[in-house]
Amino acid sequence: MALHYNIVGATSSSVELVAPRVSQSITSILFTNVHDTADATVTLFIEDNPSSGTSNKYNIIHTVNVPPDTSLLLDNKSMLKYESKYGLYIEVGSTDTVDVMIGTN
Repeated sequence: MALHYNIVGATSSSVELVAPRVSQSITSILFTNVHDTADATVTLFIEDNPSSGTSNKYNIIHTVNVPPDTSLLLDNKSMLKYESKYGLYIEVGSTDTVDVMIGTN
């Protein structure tokens, strides 16, 4: 099974990909910059309770530039393994559009 998202930077500062307390066995994440002339900036992180104002946030990747018409694949399962109390979130630059495909077991 896979999860698919189209993330547009102008619509939100961060987007929830997997909610906290939802158990997912993630095997890979593919980020595709769909813009044909500009880099996209991607930050992927886990956070335990974003609405509390006192959450714990840990970056998996932080402000990584993905060149135009290019994809970035994260497929190290140990890097993508985290406790179910955390949710998985993405932030992209304000003018970026990034397609995200999450492979799961």
